[in-house]
Amino acid sequence: MPDKFSEFLTSDNAVLAMIDHQTGLLASVRDIQPETLRKNINGLTNMAKTAGIPSVVSASLSEGPNGPILSDITSVLGDTVINRAGEINAWKSPEFKAAIEATGRKKVIMAGIVTDVCLLFPALSAVAEGYEVYAVVDASGTWDEVTRDAAMLRMSQAGVKVTTWASALAEVMDDWRSNQGYPLGGVLGGHSAYGLVCESYLAQQAQQDSAE
Repeated sequence: MPDKFSEFLTSDNAVLAMIDHQTGLLASVRDIQPETLRKNINGLTNMAKTAGIPSVVSASLSEGPNGPILSDITSVLGDTVINRAGEINAWKSPEFKAAIEATGRKKVIMAGIVTDVCLLFPALSAVAEGYEVYAVVDASGTWDEVTRDAAMLRMSQAGVKVTTWASALAEVMDDWRSNQGYPLGGVLGGHSAYGLVCESYLAQQAQQDSAE
């Protein structure tokens, strides 16, 4: 039997948590290029929607300096946002935790702005309560690389699985022959350099078809 470190993500055992991807906080991110971060966020949310993975979106001080949730996220996952009363650690919000529990899933694909607070704190708390957290670091961001690396080390020490959105997508897809194979491949191609592979393949297919 696989243990919790080797068991893979599937569309049936995971829930996506997007924490504090707010316009004010996004403006302070310096460890990843803004356009790259936005593409990664879009890739992750579209992966969840395409695979039918339930999602929970949360915000902190959305009417204050942190700003509203990035519209890219709400346009894909819906307008339901858990606006926390004041908890910095989203896991300490009864509404957020209840939303995760309501899915009945123990694998939490989690991303947050900023990495060393909004992702780190709930990731540690969830792991402490027996959840398996997959911290998507390239759909998260923070002040600088040193801060990001320190957060990644602390998460890894606590048993959080540090990953990227494309790796999570491939893990969920599992097999190109599945019903999700090509739809998820399309998400990967639309939000990463894999799109060039798809474009080359389609061009070759078009040439073969025209030659027949």
